Amino acid sequence: MGHSAAVWDFRAATELTKDWNGIDQVVLRTPLGASARVSLHGAQVTSWRNERGEELLFTSCKTNLKAPKSIRGGIPICFPQFGNCGTQERHGFARNRIWTIDENPPPLPPNDSRGKSFVDLLLKSSEEDMKCWPHSFEFRIRVSLTTNGDLSLISRVRNINGKPFSFSFAYHTYLLVSDISEIRIEGLETLDYLDNLSKKERFTEQGDAITFESEVDRLYLSSPNIIAVIDHERKRTFIIRKEGLPDVAVWNPWEKKSKAMVDFGDEEYKHMLCVDGAVIEKPVNLKPGEEWTGRIQLSVVGSSFCSERFGFDRVGI
Repeated sequence: MGHSAAVWDFRAATELTKDWNGIDQVVLRTPLGASARVSLHGAQVTSWRNERGEELLFTSCKTNLKAPKSIRGGIPICFPQFGNCGTQERHGFARNRIWTIDENPPPLPPNDSRGKSFVDLLLKSSEEDMKCWPHSFEFRIRVSLTTNGDLSLISRVRNINGKPFSFSFAYHTYLLVSDISEIRIEGLETLDYLDNLSKKERFTEQGDAITFESEVDRLYLSSPNIIAVIDHERKRTFIIRKEGLPDVAVWNPWEKKSKAMVDFGDEEYKHMLCVDGAVIEKPVNLKPGEEWTGRIQLSVVGSSFCSERFGFDRVGI
């Protein structure tokens, strides 16, 4: 893409390489050995590894690796919609577009870059996109790794249109887990949710945690800003911290649906779980010149996690 070496000098732990389709991808690394890969195809995080080199994100072995479709796994960016809506592509077009490296991003607060390996990517509305979604926008995303290996994504969408527009959004995060039947999610208990398996009927979560015994496809509403996904077998917990993302989509296709998906292995549902920070129930509305920001930070801690210690009422990003 013709990026000069000087552009990368201040990102010493950042490398520009090619993915399996020959599309540029950025590799982020920390001094302790954690890493992340970000494809310019969809600004999609395709890998996140801890300092021991263990993969933390799920990718299906049957995923279609041929562009222009996004891969089944990692963290696809769902914009300007989540799910199916009208003539638009499922989960929106952003995940199937080629982004550019944003070499002159607007400044972010100092704590968003200090001690981090990061890359800034940019997507602007194209003539093709305007045919199905007639709005002018600039979408910037910063993907970063902290020195301790936490993965952070900060998305900013600006309306450069002459009229207001609205959109929904999700970080469609595929976590790699040991055994779905041994997983529990804490932080969503007592919340209302829309059940996509029951025509989006509204229910209230009754359990003291979410566990899995069958297909789950839910949107939890007005959620706290810290959620825990506890993997008992691996003795580790994913901590998801978020801002500007009131909803949480939780999905596991289970056995029957897995067999119906061409880009998903029949037994792979046992080792994945999607927990998405999102804005879906009440879409974002932007007036001309306005900007929206949505952040997510993923951390992994030992299984000694307890709700009281982290405090689900604090943002903590």
